[in-house]
Amino acid sequence: MPITNIPSVDLSDFLSEDPKRKQKFVDEIGSAYEEIGFVALNHHFLDEKLVEELYNQVKAFFNLPEETKKKYEREDLGGQRGYVSFGKEHAKGKKEGDLKEFWHFGQEPEEDAKLIEKYPENIKVEELPAFNEVGMEAYRMLEKTGIYVLRALALYIGLNEYYFDHWASNGNSILRPIHYPPIETEPKGAVRAGAHGDINLITLLMGASAGGLQVKRKDGEWIDAIPKEDELVINVGDMLERHTNNKLRSTIHRVVNPPKEEWDKPRYSIPFFLHPRSDMRLDCLDECIDEDNPKHYEDITAGEFLHQRLVEIGLIKE
Repeated sequence: MPITNIPSVDLSDFLSEDPKRKQKFVDEIGSAYEEIGFVALNHHFLDEKLVEELYNQVKAFFNLPEETKKKYEREDLGGQRGYVSFGKEHAKGKKEGDLKEFWHFGQEPEEDAKLIEKYPENIKVEELPAFNEVGMEAYRMLEKTGIYVLRALALYIGLNEYYFDHWASNGNSILRPIHYPPIETEPKGAVRAGAHGDINLITLLMGASAGGLQVKRKDGEWIDAIPKEDELVINVGDMLERHTNNKLRSTIHRVVNPPKEEWDKPRYSIPFFLHPRSDMRLDCLDECIDEDNPKHYEDITAGEFLHQRLVEIGLIKE
């Protein structure tokens, strides 16, 4: 039977003291990522109150006048912090800009992080005193959830459980609240988000239950990803696919335009792109190379790979 929705997994299995439940989670998420590259995760670290506060702040920001939002747009940062206006970003290989505007919160590293790079400062929104605080609280909870998912994947691959911890904590991760405004005229070739794979290790997505997210199955069919209201959708990114030599799959996905009768409705979604530190090596792991699956990729660091991809999607001009 072909998959018709993304599998649902329960993080409380992994966090339990029961080795059988823990192993069940490892097997379920690992095989889902080999098969479809996506799962819906419940019992994560984001509580309802925080989610509600975050959506309130995000909606308040996108409701600000255009000229107010524009003062938070920093072209010199390649879109890595602050506001990115409507239609700026496009999928790799596509000319039409996506029908969305978004904001970027970035890492605020711990003092003893021993990073080899300096991250840009987050941009403070003067008009909304709680915006940055609520955004960064959600950032921390999503980062924590992501690190536990990576622990399960490390075990599935045959690595030490904590293999990813150093690289993912204080990593170059991005929280991106997105606003897809109501569609007013027939879009010419543009969709809310064109078909793409994510750049990073894993992506944790809030707001997919609003509809529109589609995932490409191995046989080329598009299926709707329909998580429950309180589930996060979590998918493998290109960095992890590369590091695992294609064992775990970075699945192409898109956000399609709604039926015409729903064009007047805006859509909000909030992905957290979990990136490692830029000096993490993404060389194919020995555990994922054998006669049937020879090494597919050249050696590269996460920082080099990220730069290449930001140029390809139009956020950095070379």
